[in-house]
Amino acid sequence: MRKYLFSTGMITAVSGGLGLLRSMRDDAPFTWRTALAWLSWGITLALAIGALVDTRRASRGEVIPNDSPIHGKEKKLLKRRVSA
Repeated sequence: MRKYLFSTGMITAVSGGLGLLRSMRDDAPFTWRTALAWLSWGITLALAIGALVDTRRASRGEVIPNDSPIHGKEKKLLKRRVSA
């Protein structure tokens, strides 16, 4: 589980969220740009979690969607799991 939580996508999403939280501590007003930044962070987090789910499914030999960035690498991930 540790390899999933400490993936580069999750680290990037969490550090981006921390940066947004720091910017909210200032007395800056909540504007439409701030709302778009939070929306962008939410999308980034959702994509990172989706990639983690697809990686885990592929390493277990389950079918993953064709639009996944992991699609086509299922055999490699499954082989790595079987040999470990």
